[in-house]
Amino acid sequence: MNPDLSRLQPYPFQKLSALLKGVQPPSGLAPINLSIGEPKHATPTFIRNALTDNLDGLASYPATLGSDALRTSIGTWLERRHGLPALDFASQVLPVNGSREALFAFAQAVVDRSVPGVRVVMPNPFYQIYEGAALLAGAQPEFLNHLPHDGFRIDLDQLDEAAWACTQLIYVCSPSNPTGAVMDLEDWKRLFVLSDRHGFIIASDECYSEIYFREGAAPLGGLAAAYRLGRSDFRRLVSFGSLSKRSNVPGMRSGYVAGDAQVLQGFLLYRTYHGSAMNPAVQAASVAAWTDEAHVEANRALYREKFEAVTRILGEVTQVAMPQAAFYLWLRTPGEDTEFARALYETYNVTVLPGSFLAREARGVNPGRGFVRVALVPEPAQCIEAAQRLAQFYTRFA
Repeated sequence: MNPDLSRLQPYPFQKLSALLKGVQPPSGLAPINLSIGEPKHATPTFIRNALTDNLDGLASYPATLGSDALRTSIGTWLERRHGLPALDFASQVLPVNGSREALFAFAQAVVDRSVPGVRVVMPNPFYQIYEGAALLAGAQPEFLNHLPHDGFRIDLDQLDEAAWACTQLIYVCSPSNPTGAVMDLEDWKRLFVLSDRHGFIIASDECYSEIYFREGAAPLGGLAAAYRLGRSDFRRLVSFGSLSKRSNVPGMRSGYVAGDAQVLQGFLLYRTYHGSAMNPAVQAASVAAWTDEAHVEANRALYREKFEAVTRILGEVTQVAMPQAAFYLWLRTPGEDTEFARALYETYNVTVLPGSFLAREARGVNPGRGFVRVALVPEPAQCIEAAQRLAQFYTRFA
């Protein structure tokens, strides 16, 4: 077996299951699970129809590069959404089976494990796929703490030049899971300067880019930032996006990578051997999804309704604010986050994820400790009911 498998930590939801084992929530309260970031809004009918209308495609092996129609729909959306110049859809856009598998596979393709002390940098707290990808690529994870005193912004000064010199890849997540913070143009500029100096590749995880709360104020993406800063070749930058949150189709496993053509050429070679071509019926449904924006605007409106209602309720008992984007609240807890989550489940049958499960100890602190992640993914009535129970729970600590 690969010895690096022993370096992997249990997944956050395994830790949560162990934390709640043996706890009996009140039977008189219906369970409400806000721990998992799985979209619960209905999949649009036109996407479902596009999937079933193209089942004849199952009789053919799909190409790893995807169909021309799919790459064109993704590339056209990227140009429109991010204000980009004309992309080369054959070399700068690649469909993938959801951003999760691509984020993991990317490290396996770009990290040179023969280099002693090679590092992969990632945010902290973070999406655990980044850490697992780094470890199984033979690299050492390096964490950048995202802390409340500066609005959870990326702080590149936490690492010295020696650490950056050993870095081959950095994962950034904007909008952030779990904090909802968004990188601005100055953040990107500083990151590009470091990338130019040390030659590392930037993997920009943007799977929450379409969940924001004010129309006309879409989060800045990595490709858009690069273009504004005169980097139209997107050198050493690859953006990852997904339909899962945007279009409520997590089961389709459909996303894209886009950016530096030279990096994507190598990644395509890796994926050809990896056997990760997208199902032809899923490709057809993805074309339909990327081509339509009305359902995305309706989706945002539903999240906005839930966040406004929930933050209003919780604002009466604790400090809370609308995140910049994404569908999480990152709530402070009075006391340990694990004890808070366990007691909340035991008392009110509401499940949330302790923030410490999403982070690692770095520079003397676990930046997730003292927070819980609350995923406002169920229907509005359930989210409001959960908020009311949470508010009652918080009053116990007043």
